Order: sequence, then C-alpha cells, then structure tokens
Amino acid sequence: MQLRIKHVTGYRYESGAVASFNEARMTPLTTPDQMVLRSRLDITPAPWASEYRDYWGSTVTAFEVNEPHTELTVVATSIVETNPVETEPERRPWEALDAVQDEWCEFLEISHWVAPSPTLLADLAGARADAATPTDYAMAVCSFLHDSIRYVEGATEVTTNAADAWEGKSGVCQDFAHLALGVLREARIPARYVSGYLHPSTDPVVGEEVRGESHAWIEWWDGEWVGFDPTNSRPAGEQHVLVARGRDYEDVPPLRGIYSTRGDSELFVDVEITRLR
Repeated sequence: MQLRIKHVTGYRYESGAVASFNEARMTPLTTPDQMVLRSRLDITPAPWASEYRDYWGSTVTAFEVNEPHTELTVVATSIVETNPVETEPERRPWEALDAVQDEWCEFLEISHWVAPSPTLLADLAGARADAATPTDYAMAVCSFLHDSIRYVEGATEVTTNAADAWEGKSGVCQDFAHLALGVLREARIPARYVSGYLHPSTDPVVGEEVRGESHAWIEWWDGEWVGFDPTNSRPAGEQHVLVARGRDYEDVPPLRGIYSTRGDSELFVDVEITRLR
C-alpha cells in the first residue's frame, strides 16, 4: 500500500516569540516493513536546520528561528510504501529472554511513564501464569487493555502516565502503549514505544484524502521485534507508518523545543492521509 501523509503542526504565540529552538521527529523511517519514497520538511519562518539520527535510530531535524515571529509552522510531507504483516511471531520460550536481558536492557526500564499499577498486574496474574510464551502473554495483555480501557480523546494529557490512565480506565493511544510497555517490562520482556501515523480505515479508498492520526503502538522482542497496536488490538500493518522508536513518549515527541515569549502559546496539529495505490 502506498500512502501520502501530510502532518502540519506548530505553535501560535499570543504575544509573539523572539526566538525558537526545536527538534522535529516527523520523518518516517525506511525499515524491512516500509519504504520511504519521498519525504520533505517545510518550516516557517525559514530556520537554520540540521538533520541527524538519534540514539534510538529516529531521524531528527534540529532547527532554530532567531527572528521575531507570531507562529511557527512545520509541515512534513511523505510518501511511504507499506507492506502487510506476512509472518507469525516465532513464539520463543520464556527461557530465551535470559540471553537478551543485557542487550535490550534499555527496553526493560520501568520509567514513571510506564510503571504499571499493582492492581493491573494483579488482574493479569492469571494470564501471565497461563502464557506458554512471552508473545502469548504480550497478546493477552494487549487484548485485556483493549477491552478494559475506553478510547476517549481528551481524557488524558500528554503528561499522563500509565498508572493514572489505568485508574481512570480511559485514554488515548499513548496511554495504551505505556500501559502495555509497563506490564511487559515487569515480565522482563523487552518492549519499545513506537510513534507514527495510522490510516483510520482498514480498507482505504485509493485517492481519498482522510483525516489521519498521529499514533502510538509497541514492539516486543521475540527473536525479532514484533509490532502490535494495543489501542486497536491488532498487529501493526499496512495502515501503520513508523516514524520513531524509543523507551516511551519522552524519546519520540513529533515536535519539542523551547521558545522566548511574554505570553501563552497554542499547539496545533493536523494529519491528512491519502492512499495513492
């Protein structure tokens, strides 16, 4: 499937800004499951900019605007060829995790973002005991979260952690991802946070431009990394476009920075996705 993604984001400054220093993670990655055919980042006002790969392998555009401005706009336009999920996870045994605890130790970290509630772990104790493999447990966890948490836009904030989302029993994709990561890491399953885009239709119409989503899902280790979307309880597939990976949201925000202003600021975001073929 070939998808065109247009992601517009930025800040409006109530009293204007005299300078702005930022990092954007809005360029999709080429992986075995997707090929980036074209990618462009347009920033207004025109900044000084440089590009690099961060520690986690994500493409980062660092830029700074050193002139007064009332609005900062970043437009990322990409065309990506995505592939369907064709192979089943290996379902390696629990003992296989012993050999990768050091190699993937950073994806076992229980940060404040992902630390699970004791009540959630208690609810999943039976699933943990019954799971023949780590992948069996991971899929049971994602299914349980999908059934237990209501997806409600605005129910949480970007700073909400997994324990708070579980207490409120509602959240967005970021919360589902953090909840799943915390539970899997407690079981010593290496798991990482993935950010990107999701086409909202399971069978997109060619040529139809739709309102898309900035989305989050997870990957866990099973001999190789297995992508799964706990919000929708299904494997990450053709409708998912991967942009960045990390331990949690802190490692992958699409736009982050500092600016100098005397007033408040407002973040705006819009994503449009079109299936080209």
